[in-house]
Amino acid sequence: MSELTTMQAVAGFLTPTALFALLLALHVALPAIRVRGYAHGKVAGTPPHYRLNGLLVFVAALVIWGLELTSAPLDWLWRVKWHALAGAVALSVAVSAWIVLRAPRDERGLVVQWIEGRSYNVQLGGRVDAKMFLYVFGGTLLALNAVAGAAYHYGQYGAAANVGLFLHSAMWVWFVADYFCFERVQLFTFDIFEERLGLKLIGGCIVVYPCLYPMALWGTAGLPAPDIDPSLNPLWLGGSAAVFLVGWMISRGANSQKYLFKRVPERAFLGLIKPATVTDGKRSLLCSGFWGAARHMNYTGEILEALGMALALGHFTSFWSWIYFVYLTIFFVSRERIDERRCAAKYGDLWTEYRAKTRYRLVPGVY
Repeated sequence: MSELTTMQAVAGFLTPTALFALLLALHVALPAIRVRGYAHGKVAGTPPHYRLNGLLVFVAALVIWGLELTSAPLDWLWRVKWHALAGAVALSVAVSAWIVLRAPRDERGLVVQWIEGRSYNVQLGGRVDAKMFLYVFGGTLLALNAVAGAAYHYGQYGAAANVGLFLHSAMWVWFVADYFCFERVQLFTFDIFEERLGLKLIGGCIVVYPCLYPMALWGTAGLPAPDIDPSLNPLWLGGSAAVFLVGWMISRGANSQKYLFKRVPERAFLGLIKPATVTDGKRSLLCSGFWGAARHMNYTGEILEALGMALALGHFTSFWSWIYFVYLTIFFVSRERIDERRCAAKYGDLWTEYRAKTRYRLVPGVY
């Protein structure tokens, strides 16, 4: 931080806001597909329409940043990471205030309304859905942070750089690109129809997701390559990639299976896994495939992805390498318990029946 001039520090603080404005302009201006969302109890009448162009915005942003068309060097976000983090916090507070205060108060406490939000869905001018744009911003900034960390590391070490760190950064770019390739699936997830727009969700998209998820690079981009015998590189790098890809297949498979079930309930997933359900005559819960193996298999996949990312860095004794994996494991173990309570309250006996058929929470045969 001491290496920055005052002007650079201010610019770093304002960088998240500038990127927010740039990505919003791209989102509004670039062509998009229009689709309907998921019919659920939080939406009156027909499901809302959405403009989806996250992948196009993401690619455009990578090109703009990669060619340094913003005049910022490729490693800028790593160099100003602390100031950018502070700027992201300020931006999240400002956006939360605007979204929360524009909605009428309800009977909950004001602090709860501020943190959890008042509105389930906010759409502006028929072109911007607040939640979906926040995910576009968060994912894109996450990838840019990963690219910046890799660029900084290469600038420090050149040909002697840590190949595993580049793999780690590439995993993040893959993680985000995959999300945008399957952006429509997000419309059928819990966050879209159950979470309100408050500081928790908005701060998660503006601060936690893009700035803190790739924080392993904060402490490892400045380190030299790990002292690993080159003959072990196939095991180290290949094994890391394999763990990551297995996690990706589980997470993407679970989410895609549920998406297909909600859109075409009778269709077999991948043409192989026939949908089996428990039902009370009005509602049905999927209990085959990934959702028959464990009740929250999508979380298990993401934890494995995080493990692959940690291993790829090669600094096995460094706290920084493991910080995201440890955080995500704790987060999802806590999250699945919250989900269990919500589902029990929502589905009642039907959830009890589902639990009897799908016994395990995250790891089949273990937990």
